[in-house]
Amino acid sequence: MEALKQIKPTKRYRQVTKEKTGGATYTPKVLSDFVAEKIIRAAGSFSINQTIRILDPAAGHGELLISLINQFPKKHRDKIEIYGFETDQNAIKIATERIAENFPNNTVCFEHRNFLEFVLECCKQDIPRAYDLIIANPPYVRTQIMGATQARIHSEQFGLSGRFDLYHAFILAISMILKSTGVAGIITSNRFMSTKSGACVRNALMERFNILHVWDLGDTKIFNAAVLPAVLITEGRNRRKVRNPTFTSIYQVQLTAENCASNPITALNYEGIVETDDGKCFQVNHGELDTSGTPDGVWRVATKQADNWLAKVQNNSWGTFRDIGKIRVGVKTCADKVFIRKDWDKFPEAERPELLKPLITYHVAQQYKSLSSNHITKILYPHESVKGHRRTIEINNFPQSKKYLESHRHTLEGRSYVIDAGREWYEIWVPQNPASWAKPKLVFRDISEKPTFWIDLDGSVVNGDCYWLTCENCNQTDLLWLAAAVGNSTFIEKFYDHCFNNKLYAGRRRFMTQYVENFPLPNPESAIGKKIIATTKRIYRVTPSQEASKLQKRLTQMVWRSFGFAVEEINS
Repeated sequence: MEALKQIKPTKRYRQVTKEKTGGATYTPKVLSDFVAEKIIRAAGSFSINQTIRILDPAAGHGELLISLINQFPKKHRDKIEIYGFETDQNAIKIATERIAENFPNNTVCFEHRNFLEFVLECCKQDIPRAYDLIIANPPYVRTQIMGATQARIHSEQFGLSGRFDLYHAFILAISMILKSTGVAGIITSNRFMSTKSGACVRNALMERFNILHVWDLGDTKIFNAAVLPAVLITEGRNRRKVRNPTFTSIYQVQLTAENCASNPITALNYEGIVETDDGKCFQVNHGELDTSGTPDGVWRVATKQADNWLAKVQNNSWGTFRDIGKIRVGVKTCADKVFIRKDWDKFPEAERPELLKPLITYHVAQQYKSLSSNHITKILYPHESVKGHRRTIEINNFPQSKKYLESHRHTLEGRSYVIDAGREWYEIWVPQNPASWAKPKLVFRDISEKPTFWIDLDGSVVNGDCYWLTCENCNQTDLLWLAAAVGNSTFIEKFYDHCFNNKLYAGRRRFMTQYVENFPLPNPESAIGKKIIATTKRIYRVTPSQEASKLQKRLTQMVWRSFGFAVEEINS
């Protein structure tokens, strides 16, 4: 399947592949058969004389449609009408030939056109919903790749916001043409379940469908493409009362298996740790879909065991990271080669810019204390704070910085969006608040297998590949040390997986604002809270050393105990 042929990538993304700009991600047969079987099971029985209209809105080579038809009892197959949309003419030819060869007696109608345009035309003409079963693997195309114009059109047409993906529009479009009694099986990226940009899609799914089952297929690598897939089985919105949607998740782990399966799809039949034929082990959880009580809330698998665990944490929590202050991403220059360098010291002193500041990047990331207090990387930072307000420096007051920036003026003025926004040509695009850099900061990596939080006391600027937090809502800087202890603990890994479970490949987690701001804090005034703070400060002072390593092990046990867990429960 491919996406809109009108898509033109923005300048930054013009070198991406045709597959990426079109969103082509063809479905493996094992997954295609799985989704088809779940659709037929959810649909139940059909009357013997009933005409059944099935649709794939991004048909590709017809794999999904073939799998779906093969799931029907033979007595129903001749009653199936097959519909599909596809913007790749060659793909239509292949799909048509495959279906004609396998199902010569069926009515087939493939259209070489954009499915989204078709749906909007149906809505304008008030054409009734027409399809009994829909099976789909919509194209994955981010707004940055589809371009601003196309993104704006889809945003207006389907009520999307932020940095959405093309598959979001496809999901909403499917809801508009599925019969109220129909069933849809949709293969999609699992990102919409946990990101801010997916909130409007989560809300729309709850409003427009009866969701029956969700499978988060995590890092199973079902696709060759770098996508973490999910499967939704839904029926059209109708008055039938349905139970809470079932939710299944599967993620790779380094644990001893309890069961064996040939592949991750068959592993879904088990619960617990399952080893597949290639030697990988996966954690399979079955529970109910939890949305934190709101239609657009983050989706997670809720089990009785996990809910009891989280309730215990809640009862022993004093507050959250949000209570310390606002979590921010680091600076974004949109011209890193100009502003950020490691070789500033090689400049003659008379030519070295005056506006250099030490810069924290993920390269120095380490728990509790960064790898080096002597920051090699520095940033030319042309912003200052005056009477509590950020402003761009007067460049004429800094002749060496001015000379350097002038030598790169052509590159900097090429950032047309900076000029169009009424900013100075030599500004950093996202500078954050200059007054905050001097404050003690908690800094952490965005993507990491293990949580990596550390304290910065050097007044450094934080780069856009990290997040940071200062005390804004209170004057207790000790809360930063408490947060560092919690953030680096094995406790927070378990908390994260119960609440968000947004893992990437190889067990890496996303430590984004919307997650970290909800991390819990124990009471800083309690005896164990004070001990945690003192131990964290000690670790900072003696890092690196054997003493620091020993203290870290003791500290993580303190964190567990501060939330009400006995030592024997830590590894349970």
